[in-house]
Amino acid sequence: MVQTISADEFRDMVDAARRGEREFALVDTRPEESYEGWRIAGAINYVYKPFHRFDREEFETATGLGPEETVVTVCAKGKSSHALADDLAAAGYDDVYAIDDGMRGWSAVYDRVEVPLPDAGDDPLDIVQIQRRAKGCLGYLVVGGEGDDGSRVAVAVDVSRHGEEWRAAAAARDASIAAVLDTHVHADHLSGGRALADELGVPYVLPAAVADRDVAYDFDAIGRNETLSVGGIDVKALATPGHTDDMASYLVGGSAVLTGDTLFTGGVGRTELQFAADEGGEEGDRDEGSERESAGARTGAERLYDSLHGTLLAEPDDVAVLPGHFAVANDGTADATPGEPVATTVGEARREIGILRRDREAFVEEITATLPEKPPNYESVIAANRGVEPPADEVAAIDLEMGPNRCAAEPAPEPEAGD
Repeated sequence: MVQTISADEFRDMVDAARRGEREFALVDTRPEESYEGWRIAGAINYVYKPFHRFDREEFETATGLGPEETVVTVCAKGKSSHALADDLAAAGYDDVYAIDDGMRGWSAVYDRVEVPLPDAGDDPLDIVQIQRRAKGCLGYLVVGGEGDDGSRVAVAVDVSRHGEEWRAAAAARDASIAAVLDTHVHADHLSGGRALADELGVPYVLPAAVADRDVAYDFDAIGRNETLSVGGIDVKALATPGHTDDMASYLVGGSAVLTGDTLFTGGVGRTELQFAADEGGEEGDRDEGSERESAGARTGAERLYDSLHGTLLAEPDDVAVLPGHFAVANDGTADATPGEPVATTVGEARREIGILRRDREAFVEEITATLPEKPPNYESVIAANRGVEPPADEVAAIDLEMGPNRCAAEPAPEPEAGD
């Protein structure tokens, strides 16, 4: 018998397997190109089309799986994986699961994690990290003390289009969201910040430099070193251009800094996406566009170096660094453990991230030498986040942001032995 499970239920199976509490095999039925481009870690590719004759022997030869094993199937939308699950059950497999909504559902799985903080002083302060597991996107709920109505006051930062995750995090802490902030115009996922702010009737706040990105909607601008008060906690906007011209980091009291795509736990942000999205042109203009992209990457890298060394790394060593992403590879492996805080400190970053020890020239050369693969549909995502070309419907939105984030600079290759 086939059991249909939600992507959240599958997440719980993955976590149980990581703890050694259960075992299963995951079979991905999508075409090889889709599988290679983005998949769940550990998945076995078995290309399958519904209504074709199923051959159990061929399946077992291709996958190495027998009827005694627990098998979970996944595809893009949940259709072919359900059909394969039915064929497996008919062929004698007794413990078969199919993930409802497939990779579309997996893309919307979240974990909410409270971040341990250094002493925040006398005022109450909680920071909840909202992790989008499949994409590696990180958003935040900053919760301070009580407001006039007796509930705690919160701001939501870098909200995805699943704003209900931030509302649930606030409700769990008896908090009211008083403002919604984005760190910049994102290129890897659709922001839900403006929609959540409209739903709640609260300000939608963007760095003042966003005005130069030709956004097509109204927002409240927060300038360099300007602060918002959140239940007695100051949230201060630090201009940190480099990843984009409009990038800001938010310093929360003296305890933490939300660094967006400026500084990650193991690296720094890439610097050409804003410029690459504006490349355009006909076939004959491709070389000129590549030159503009390369020049933009260098200009961004120079600004990023100044933002890192002149602003973020000037903060005290024990300030927590809370980034906007963790890395997820095409094969689904990640440089973070889901459900655990993704964080470092200013001091740890300075000591442990190699590129931060480079001088300005070496820093620029290293992060512009090899530009990583771009996020899927990044031009369209940027246009949507500027309010210029919003997706037509929910299905279009889902398809637009499928795949992992790719917002980090490519690390320098390790030297070969003898170099």
